[in-house]
Amino acid sequence: MTIRLMLADDHRMLRESLSRTMTEHGFDVVGEAADGEEAVRLATELKPDVILMDVTMPVLDGVEATRIIRDRLPDTQVVILTMHADRDVLTGAIRAGAAGYLVKDCSTEEVVDTVRQAASGETALSPELAASMLAEAQKLDGATTTESVISKREEEVLQLVADGLSTPEVAANLYISVKTVKNHLASIYQKLDSRDRTQAVLRAVRMGIIRLD
Repeated sequence: MTIRLMLADDHRMLRESLSRTMTEHGFDVVGEAADGEEAVRLATELKPDVILMDVTMPVLDGVEATRIIRDRLPDTQVVILTMHADRDVLTGAIRAGAAGYLVKDCSTEEVVDTVRQAASGETALSPELAASMLAEAQKLDGATTTESVISKREEEVLQLVADGLSTPEVAANLYISVKTVKNHLASIYQKLDSRDRTQAVLRAVRMGIIRLD
């Protein structure tokens, strides 16, 4: 199935370049936005599978636009684009529900792979993202708990996700089916009040259930 992609960046030349490149790689570029407010409006109208979202945009920044879009369209994944691997941006992106994070000097292959992973729900946590999540978890106020709210098997699944494994890799590692892993993840999301694996990992780290090495 062709992935429906939307682009949000205030630099027209970059949008046009990305549009050509992603179209050549088989994506259906359904819309382009020049600012965060337009990104929210177009996303609501077009309901793309994935949005490549710049951070620094006029009217509404990319992180806030991501938060609004993820609230309205939980099935639409957002991959953040930024000039620098800034920890504050990473943290804001995590909280907003971003599925991926790319620095603009990355390769075309990285962009293509990250968008495909985001569309399939298999976005791995990069070392930068994992480090930022750990730092954020360590900064948060409130005591951690040693009593887990998820089962032992769910802990094992979530730990492997935190280690960067995809759903099929988790299944192979634990000798269970992909469907079973997905069922465990659905249960984890409900118990930890999370909408995706990134939020679930962050909350589990905060609670002391799993670790990020």
